[in-house]
Amino acid sequence: MREQISSASKVVVKVGSSSLTTSQGMIDVDRVDALVDVLAARRRTGTQLILVSSGAIAAGLGPLGLSARPRDLATQQAAASVGQGVLVARYTSSFARYGLRVGQVLLTADDMMRRAHHVNAQRTLTRLLELGIVPIVNENDTVATDEIRFGDNDRLAALVSHLIRADALVLLSDVDALYDGPPSRGGARRLAEIRGAEDLAGVELGRNGASVGTGGMVTKVQAARIATGAGVPVVLTAAAHAAQALSGADVGTYFHPGGRHPGTRLLWLAHATTGRGRLHLDQGAVEAIVTRRKSLLPAGVTSVEGEFAAGDPVDLCGPQGLVVARGLVNFDAVEIPDLLGRSTRELASALGPEYERELIHRDDIVILEAHS
Repeated sequence: MREQISSASKVVVKVGSSSLTTSQGMIDVDRVDALVDVLAARRRTGTQLILVSSGAIAAGLGPLGLSARPRDLATQQAAASVGQGVLVARYTSSFARYGLRVGQVLLTADDMMRRAHHVNAQRTLTRLLELGIVPIVNENDTVATDEIRFGDNDRLAALVSHLIRADALVLLSDVDALYDGPPSRGGARRLAEIRGAEDLAGVELGRNGASVGTGGMVTKVQAARIATGAGVPVVLTAAAHAAQALSGADVGTYFHPGGRHPGTRLLWLAHATTGRGRLHLDQGAVEAIVTRRKSLLPAGVTSVEGEFAAGDPVDLCGPQGLVVARGLVNFDAVEIPDLLGRSTRELASALGPEYERELIHRDDIVILEAHS
């Protein structure tokens, strides 16, 4: 069980904004140094570490004279641009006390969705670890739009743990564990272990009240499910308990790993993307995709929504409009209406041999959780 954490040779650690900053939005040097003390001690044992760190936007609030996290994307990106330099400079200085170097890696969900991009991200992270560098990973908030955002660094950390085949993921927050109700409410009980979805039945998941962060307990549990579904054990606890968590002590909540390692690209497709459009399917096509795991052919599509290009992710919906799957489409949105309801043989005869192919190949389709 928890010895999987203490014996892990490659660990992803995620820390949230509220664990690194003051209430005024400035970097808290003592908190950063305390975290780095713990990570450096684990690094000395030979463990490879990847730190997924929030805090760029929060770190930019003070220098920009902002009293709270901005609501508009442009100001968030400006704050991230200023704050990212502040944050990495602080980590560079803190890790240097132990003779350790850090490397900054900024990612967007789009980087992870495109095969060439996520292979390159994997290669970069692997090489940094081989060189003895501690990668500091964050979402690239300065360029990410709503369409290509991870949404929170909990999910990013879970996906990175799968990408680099980590042995463990530690999620650090300002909450010391998952409880069966709000910890502020009397009688709430700490959940020491989660073995599966049944252990979460009836658990009331609240959102983080921190003014500088984007995540909450919901996102942390979702991240834990992504990681454990890929075979990676997870510990969720407070940043103050980081040393105990890494040593395998009974702190926080331990999520048991389950399932097999899915293909990386399908994991990204399910969890790091949102559909750029929708294809509505008849019931026969839904059954072919969900039950028989077949490719999507034009004959099974009844309508198309949205603007997208070939290679973009699109959601696949059943007759009642419920999303059942997501896939990487082979045609632009403007091409598809002329293909609907027609067989690939008919299309090849009328339009040319390049149209004798699937709208979405089965290898590029992921069945979403509620229907898998």
